[in-house]
Amino acid sequence: MKSIVKWLTIGLAVATATAANAADKVSFVTDFGYLGRHAYYFVALEKGYYKEAGLDVNIVRGQGSADAVKQVASGSAEFGFADAAAVILGRGNDNIPVKMVSMIYSKAPHAIFALKDSGIKTPKDLEGRRIADAPNSAIPRLFEAYAKAAGIDSAKVKWSVVSSDAIAASLALGRSDAVGYYSISEALLKKSAGNKELVQLKYADAGLDFYSNGIIASEKILQSNPDLVRRFVEATWRGLKDAAANPEEAAKILNKYHSQIDVDVGAAEVRAVASLVDMNAAGAIDEARMQKTVDIVSGAYEMKSKVKAQDVFRSKL
Repeated sequence: MKSIVKWLTIGLAVATATAANAADKVSFVTDFGYLGRHAYYFVALEKGYYKEAGLDVNIVRGQGSADAVKQVASGSAEFGFADAAAVILGRGNDNIPVKMVSMIYSKAPHAIFALKDSGIKTPKDLEGRRIADAPNSAIPRLFEAYAKAAGIDSAKVKWSVVSSDAIAASLALGRSDAVGYYSISEALLKKSAGNKELVQLKYADAGLDFYSNGIIASEKILQSNPDLVRRFVEATWRGLKDAAANPEEAAKILNKYHSQIDVDVGAAEVRAVASLVDMNAAGAIDEARMQKTVDIVSGAYEMKSKVKAQDVFRSKL
């Protein structure tokens, strides 16, 4: 009888320890697709940083920042990677309860790309042309603000919708005059265009200074489980710092999970990401700069309700 009790006690202790050590299963949705810019999430996954934080992370491909915001709000994913503009618009138009919890791109990578032989050299040259981008991309969403800053008539520019995977091909095959793409992905576009010379029109060059992409979470999870959010953010930053220190290694890790991503292109994107990140801030969000971002977006779009910086980000976890 004593032996039975002993084994029952041991079994209960093991079961209790297993339950205590069970990882929290969470899903993370990218802004769109799987690209070199997402390598650091896979670095955190491959090197066990998420596991060490007690997380079992499933990385899901998104279809644009607005899509990521909706998925996180609906609970389809606990975390996402999205542009600040999409979070602001979601809050202002539909009161979507999602907030940014860690800033990754402190500098904006938004840009319009064209082939040099297209004749497009300046923002003014975009008038009368057609630009292609994914349906939920932040670039066309902020184009009105860019047009105002660059002094061009946005009504004279036509936008066409293509899938995220078809953007590069649209430019390379001449199906569009230009495409909306993050400056991060210049290497990918150039490769897809047969290494033809590209023209890059950056939103930042027109004087737009705003926050871009960061990690997002729903207000519900921020209220119910802030520790889960903190663990995910900290583990992700471990992966980001490793990737920035060794882009080639990060690209090889990404290629292990998604072999269609060229290692050289992936490494180039990781380097570009590192140039947008404020490592010293480590994801912290400045309220004044976030308010400036809100003002830029609000100035470009009519929203149903007024948005303040505190509505769209969480300063402390």
